[in-house]
Amino acid sequence: MSGKSLISIILALVIIIVVSNSVYIVKETERAIKLQFGEIVDTDVKPGLRFKIPFVNAVRKFDARVMTMDGRPRDFLTIEKKRLSVDAFVKWKIVDNLTYYSATSGDEIRAADLLSSKVENELRNQFASRTLNEVVSGERDEVMKEVINNLSQVAQKELGVSIIDVRVKRVELPQEVSQSVYERMRTEREREARELRSRGFELAEGIRADADRQKTVIEAQAYRESEELRGEGDAIAAAVYADAFGKDPEFYSFTRSLKAYTESFNGKGDIMVLEPDSEFFRYLKGSKATN
Repeated sequence: MSGKSLISIILALVIIIVVSNSVYIVKETERAIKLQFGEIVDTDVKPGLRFKIPFVNAVRKFDARVMTMDGRPRDFLTIEKKRLSVDAFVKWKIVDNLTYYSATSGDEIRAADLLSSKVENELRNQFASRTLNEVVSGERDEVMKEVINNLSQVAQKELGVSIIDVRVKRVELPQEVSQSVYERMRTEREREARELRSRGFELAEGIRADADRQKTVIEAQAYRESEELRGEGDAIAAAVYADAFGKDPEFYSFTRSLKAYTESFNGKGDIMVLEPDSEFFRYLKGSKATN
């Protein structure tokens, strides 16, 4: 191989290396900064095909997507000095390239460590200002909202990241604390049950007394109305009887006697002891002609 051919090959390799080091691509899912001799000259390189000066410029790329930091469980104390084991995770993303690079040198692991420390401190403060019942069941959502609000400004100012969400996956209690919580919850539920039962008995007695009162009133009204109707009926019957008796007293007396005979002689073994000339046998003796 001649000297000119060797020089041509070397020159071509140099050109290829220079060109390959001059072109770079920033994806849509990435954020990037450009440095010149270690000094930042562009804090927000847009996605696309870009060029740089080899050996002069350097490009640092970061993941622009929402990332999840799932830390290990931590122990916190409540305001009652009761220990809790809390397992939480954080969703975050880079929003300020310059601040993020200055604080972490673009190292995602270092960023996660710094963020984890801040989240841990904020959770410790929130749990330390609340009771066990509040952080376990009563105010967990409120705790998370306050953690996010307090961390957002600090994380963006110091780390250049935005806190999207903070969630507690699990809160575990030591055995002795779990037992005391269970006993307190059981006592509270029993107290509520007694109150509800007592209130139910009170309402039942009130309803029963009102029903008895209404029953007495209804019965009294019904008795009064029945007596009034009975009195009116008796009066009407008496008037009818009197009117009928007044029209033909003899016929009325005759029908009454027939009814009395029917009722008296209905039984086969009946025995009656009467005077022969008793008025009872008046219509059985035969009728006498009257002038």
